[in-house]
Amino acid sequence: MKMVYKWLCERELSEKYSDFANGSYVLGLSKSYALFLLLMIFCSFALTFLVLKHLKGILPKDQGRQFAVNGALSEGKPRGCGLLFMTTFTLCAALFIPLEIESVIYLACIYGAMLTGYFDDAAEKPWGNVKKGLCDLVISLAVAFTYYHYNGSDIRILLFGVESVHIPAALFIILAGVLVWTAINVTNCSDGVDGLCSSLVMAVLAVMLLMTGFAKSVFGAMSPYIMFATLAAYLWFNCSPSKMLMGDAGSRALGVFLAILFLDSAAPLSFIPMCIVIIIDGGLGLLKLSFRRFLGMKKFMDNIRTPIHDHERKNKGWSDTQVVTRFTIIQLVVNLCYMAAVSWIV
Repeated sequence: MKMVYKWLCERELSEKYSDFANGSYVLGLSKSYALFLLLMIFCSFALTFLVLKHLKGILPKDQGRQFAVNGALSEGKPRGCGLLFMTTFTLCAALFIPLEIESVIYLACIYGAMLTGYFDDAAEKPWGNVKKGLCDLVISLAVAFTYYHYNGSDIRILLFGVESVHIPAALFIILAGVLVWTAINVTNCSDGVDGLCSSLVMAVLAVMLLMTGFAKSVFGAMSPYIMFATLAAYLWFNCSPSKMLMGDAGSRALGVFLAILFLDSAAPLSFIPMCIVIIIDGGLGLLKLSFRRFLGMKKFMDNIRTPIHDHERKNKGWSDTQVVTRFTIIQLVVNLCYMAAVSWIV
């Protein structure tokens, strides 16, 4: 790809990378840079599509989810597709994005989360919570330490127009680690309806790409395009009724990816509004389990089935398509309102 860089825009491309990292908007890009984006998006989509279509046979088969609504319908489908589409994402990121040590570590953490999820997907006996929790802890701390080492601990609070708040190093690393751990688990829990997890993540990425100055690095500016195209190819096979499932291999890696993007923006609190549907859908189940297990409140949220997408299907009678469409609409509307509010304040 170095020859492609040189052929497209030997001088101009480097300027555009710099502009992108400093907050340039996607509209108004030069023709050469727009051509580069087109090439990157097309290659990411095409490679992922071909890999999923022709290599799905190497994946383990789903055994059916015992406690999930319509879980038996998943039985026999290829599971752990995250192994394939996160591999193509990583390859395309390495091919198209000028990587620095920091972004290489991030890619390793994303891929590591994918592998831990895939080994769980492929295991005859699912991993226990302690084993998965330790893996999450290592990955979360690795991301937090890496970000702090290269960027420090100043953050922005966009909704209040605050450009710099300094957080003590130890506290920042703990909070950043909590962000990554939370993102892993809520994204993982939101993966229970055909097309839901990927659609919600794509909704987040789409608005993120529209927000001027949101990304602070080349990796943060470019990788969402690649991931969006990758998930679009996966969604082709995963829309209801699905032919394959991402499994923990996909959902856990997507959680790490989202956390990295919000850390990279230096506005990690934006994760709350911009991923609110993912947080509510997957997070209420974690909250319910924690209150019941650790506080002994056996009746806590007794009338609410978690994840929330199961509550809507079982208790409200929503179809899978209605769940995906309505949840995605809510996330898009919230994100666009957040983008408008931030633009107005700034």
